[in-house]
Amino acid sequence: MSIRLAIIGAGVMGAKLQVICDASLERARKVADDFGAVDVATDSLDTIRRSDVDAVLIASPDETHAPLSLAAIEAGKPALCEKPLSQSARECLDVIKTETSCGRQFVQLGFMRRFDPSYAEMKSALDDGALGRAIMMHNFHRNVEAPANFTGQMAITNSAPHEFDVARFVLGSDYRSISVFQPSVVDASKTGAPVFMVLETTTGQLVNIEINNNAAYGYDVRGELVGEKGSVFLNGPIHARYNLSMQSLERYATDWRPRFAEAYRLQNRAFLEFVRSGVFHAVAADAWDGYCAALVAEAGVEALATGGRVNVVLEAKPALYQRRMHR
Repeated sequence: MSIRLAIIGAGVMGAKLQVICDASLERARKVADDFGAVDVATDSLDTIRRSDVDAVLIASPDETHAPLSLAAIEAGKPALCEKPLSQSARECLDVIKTETSCGRQFVQLGFMRRFDPSYAEMKSALDDGALGRAIMMHNFHRNVEAPANFTGQMAITNSAPHEFDVARFVLGSDYRSISVFQPSVVDASKTGAPVFMVLETTTGQLVNIEINNNAAYGYDVRGELVGEKGSVFLNGPIHARYNLSMQSLERYATDWRPRFAEAYRLQNRAFLEFVRSGVFHAVAADAWDGYCAALVAEAGVEALATGGRVNVVLEAKPALYQRRMHR
């Protein structure tokens, strides 16, 4: 039997679904026509409660993610929610408390980099012992141009959570502290001003993250995991290299979609398996992972404002989420 999906937020995500729900009925109709959806709607809560909807994909604005996830839990329907679950750690805990009271998980969070084959290979090299113990992990995340009014704080709360989560996933360790820096040569008030973060894990590794949302040359996400015996370098896929006029040129994508298309596909497949079986996928991020990312981001914002090192102190992890620390 086919799973009947509803998508809430008809922006850049798309799938063949039962219902397309968006604040703009015109946009909902266009996406429905493009992907062959059966129906359209504008009321998110009514869409979640519909009897002809089995599961929900939440791709609406960030501030609606936690309330709509709560609505899905209350309706007893699995939800694949785009990151962040919330920019408030306290609001993430509300979702966790509701899931815990139900005794089962409903929310899979869209930290899709866990499914990216290159990150998976990096994690396997560590887990298999090829690198020895992990020592450091370097990451950079660069976009062509920041949206208007995109601040350094937003680089921490909106861009960096992908790095917060995937580094935590690869290393199998939570964070103890975070420090945040901005280069003095750049006007920190400038839209998309770069941010550099240094995090220490509870098991002693260092993680650094560069976020540059005005890199100009293209969308580029890379990283390196350094172990006692060697390192694994994460190369972003370059789709073409040109050798012309005594030069070698590489072409970059303008946004994340070409880079992480396969990760999205594997993530969505994992969600459908979860809906069918009721068994949460071992790799997928859950509400607890969303809370961890939000808490680190809050500490990062404080570190940026104060110029100091800020500790990250997690609440006790409920038994429902004890299935893994990924290693």
